[in-house]
Amino acid sequence: MEEAKVFTTKHLKEYTKGEIVDKDLVDQINHALEMPLHHRMLRLEARWYIEAYGRRRDANYLLLEMAKLDFNMVQSILQGEFEDMSRWWSDIGLGKKLSFIRDRLMECFFWTVGMVFEPKFSDCRKSLTKLAALVTTIDDVYDVYGSLDELELFTATVNRWDIKAVETLPDYMKFCFLALYDTTNEMADGILKQKGVNIISYLTRAWAALCTTFFVEAKWRFNGEIPTFKAYLDNGVVSVSGVLISIHTYFLLTETIIKEALECIEKKYHPLVECSSLIFRLSNDLATSKAELERGESANAIVCYMHETGLSEQEAQKHISSLIDEAWKKMNKARIAADSPFEKPFIETTINLARIAKCTYQNGDGHGAPDNKAKDRVLSVIIKPIASIAKT
Repeated sequence: MEEAKVFTTKHLKEYTKGEIVDKDLVDQINHALEMPLHHRMLRLEARWYIEAYGRRRDANYLLLEMAKLDFNMVQSILQGEFEDMSRWWSDIGLGKKLSFIRDRLMECFFWTVGMVFEPKFSDCRKSLTKLAALVTTIDDVYDVYGSLDELELFTATVNRWDIKAVETLPDYMKFCFLALYDTTNEMADGILKQKGVNIISYLTRAWAALCTTFFVEAKWRFNGEIPTFKAYLDNGVVSVSGVLISIHTYFLLTETIIKEALECIEKKYHPLVECSSLIFRLSNDLATSKAELERGESANAIVCYMHETGLSEQEAQKHISSLIDEAWKKMNKARIAADSPFEKPFIETTINLARIAKCTYQNGDGHGAPDNKAKDRVLSVIIKPIASIAKT
């Protein structure tokens, strides 16, 4: 795909040299070559297309204004939700109590909009925003602050899921565990009231699995160990939090919860869940590899593959990109499978998890260290409405 993009862009420039070319047409071609449409975040692409269509001389202005109105109305709903999430984050106090964590509530909310933007799924977005904020916080506990002994203690506490065990933790970990404990139990209670299913055991096992993989990565880092590429990916598919997100999303979106589907998420790792998590993991590693190495990380997909094969960084990146492409193909096949145990909203949201991962890590770490481009993406979807364009 990358080679085709370079080839086509090169020849496009040669073909248009010295000629008068419609700039909007060139922008559309470059946009199409940058990333496959199927991989793009839906809400961001909707805004891009509305604005691009508005620049066309043959645009249907009635249709255009209706599209703008719809986009801005949904955006207004999202802004109200973010205000609710801001109050929750302020009340929970982790951003104030833990100075070492990334305070990325807006990016967490943007991530959930990328997964599911329809107004009717407001409760789902709010729950997933809380989930993403907690994942980001606890990830920083494991990656940048906790000692190995403290992390082992925290991992054991999450696995036990016993509120009494919190007394054994250092103060900063107490804040984290209590926030995790209260928020998770609140989510489980909400599902029990709405759907009559007690899901707390599924949620606590998912958190235990995530923290266990965080601890594995911490041991690699503290010991300066580079695992095999397979060992890294097996752990990384879970540590990237895709499985945790998928389990929560299933309960939040599914009307009829069935055991077969739960087994496919929690134990068998259905291709939809596995592939979206793999795309998430590898996209993250491609974007953050350099920064992670500079802060002492000893294991990511690129480093592990280079260490195992002796290939260059460029060759390793090419291989990682090919694995992402293969995961998309496998996920697309699973999406249309006739024997899928999942309802459509969950299927589409799982695909969207891969899309928002591609979007977030397209040009760097748009979650952990957002640059101006990443911030502009967030603003265009959540904050800035589409202005009316006068007909000329």
